[in-house]
Amino acid sequence: MKSPFGVLWGISLALLWPAAHSAELDLQGSRLVVSGMLDGTVIKAFEEHLATGRIRTVVFENSLGGTPEVANEYARAIRASGVNTEAKGQCHAACAYAFLAGKEHRFGRGFQVNGLLIPVAGRPRPADLVSRWNGDDGVRALADFIAPPADVAPTGAAAVADASAAVQAAPPKERWQPNQGVLFVSTPTLFGRVYNSYYCDGTQGRDMSRCELLSDADPYKLGVLTP
Repeated sequence: MKSPFGVLWGISLALLWPAAHSAELDLQGSRLVVSGMLDGTVIKAFEEHLATGRIRTVVFENSLGGTPEVANEYARAIRASGVNTEAKGQCHAACAYAFLAGKEHRFGRGFQVNGLLIPVAGRPRPADLVSRWNGDDGVRALADFIAPPADVAPTGAAAVADASAAVQAAPPKERWQPNQGVLFVSTPTLFGRVYNSYYCDGTQGRDMSRCELLSDADPYKLGVLTP
């Protein structure tokens, strides 16, 4: 039986779930808002905006997907420019990896439910949750969805170099499944925001209240969100 909070959150998230559409850009001073699916349609314009040096924060707003290859293009441009990132509303799959590439990455303020869905191949073990989903670990995680695993996995600096090469050289493969992964949620309340983490196996569809609650998965402790 669902808790009242679970029912309310599931209904709220379903009502706020945006329709899928191609990516769009909206320049707001030093903030560049990216909405829609990261399908590569505006990647060149995105890179050109960041190249000006005037952008300080990239805001991903209600972006529900895209390919691993395009996610890497956004992430590479964000890392190269050293900008911060912000997730407002729902940021899933490709959006999540691009978001984690920011120098600082935070959820947006306001009264909306913020959700960050990071794809994973299966239910994470406790040891997996200890690893940070940013920096070199983020590159390796993205490579898992693009290139088939090698017979012998390198470690250390070689692993990062090989992962980066795989992300850039491998043909795109839609290996992540819609609505499957670790979901970090920030919900507004009268007493401030409440943060929860879940594992979603994809069978729940848009009813994210059916996802499994994870313990010891605080997004700040894991580096998914920065202070």
